[in-house]
Amino acid sequence: MFAMTSILSAQDKPIIYLSNHTFSSENSIIGTVSLKGSDARIKLKGDNAKRFTLKANKLSIRKKHIKSDTKWYDLTIEAQTGSGKVEETFRLVKDDFHRNRVIAHRGAWKNTGASENSISALQHAVRLGCQGSEFDVHMTLDSVLIVNHDPSFKGKVIHSTTFAELKQLQLSNGENMPGLEEYLKEGIKQNSTKLVLELKPTINKERAIQSARKVYELVRSMKAEAWIDYISFDYNICLELKRLDPYARVAYLNGDKAPDLLAADKLWGLDYNQSVFQKNPEWIEQAKAKGLTINAWTVNDPKLLQWFLDQKIDFITTNEPEMLLKMVGN
Repeated sequence: MFAMTSILSAQDKPIIYLSNHTFSSENSIIGTVSLKGSDARIKLKGDNAKRFTLKANKLSIRKKHIKSDTKWYDLTIEAQTGSGKVEETFRLVKDDFHRNRVIAHRGAWKNTGASENSISALQHAVRLGCQGSEFDVHMTLDSVLIVNHDPSFKGKVIHSTTFAELKQLQLSNGENMPGLEEYLKEGIKQNSTKLVLELKPTINKERAIQSARKVYELVRSMKAEAWIDYISFDYNICLELKRLDPYARVAYLNGDKAPDLLAADKLWGLDYNQSVFQKNPEWIEQAKAKGLTINAWTVNDPKLLQWFLDQKIDFITTNEPEMLLKMVGN
């Protein structure tokens, strides 16, 4: 055990963080363990503790435990603070995630017969081998998170309708509208495709902040951090997610802020409409210089897809994942 310095104010409730949740045969170092709210002495616990080491705040997996058939291990970390004991269990995932830059927009639906944002659209994106599958999240009247693109569906406005009522509505392929918990349960069965969670703006800042907290709490409770990349058009949501977890991967969608500002606010990346990059091509190099990830959406034209591939951006969101996968050689 060793002493740990807090990363945030000691008046906050102590929370254990990891800077990363994946490992691979090429990189057995997982990341930094840190504590929000207090100094502490920490230790690894549970059946899997012997598979890992913790030295100078760095968590690593012992290489002999990185096996081809391993998907993940659950590891409990205990921190003994002046105000008591804090304990958290993390899912540490073998990094078999694809690196082909293809993000299926609302899942793979256009050429599969699935509905947008459906469980089957997610399953198709995974089967295709996309690097990520994007989906949209709203909060209902009773503060439950649900997956749908538009703020209303079949005449029901999501923020003023209960989850139970919305959950009964059928998508075009006969599936019911999925709740976020159900969607994540399906998504974290595999470790090859990331889940790109777009949290939609809502009626006011208070509800926006509440929705960000609800999403974060659900992702953390499900131990899904390794899978989740966050995106939002609402800058307050982006900043709140980073406040809740300084290591969260959060990208901004609206296209009205230059890379310098996003970097200053410690966001992970910019995720802008294709037209923004065509009007501001210099932002691509500026973002790379600042270490920001770059995604363009929603790109479906072959010539434009190739242009963005030539720019060597990190991700391209498309309704044509099959086409883009062929272009990148998958």
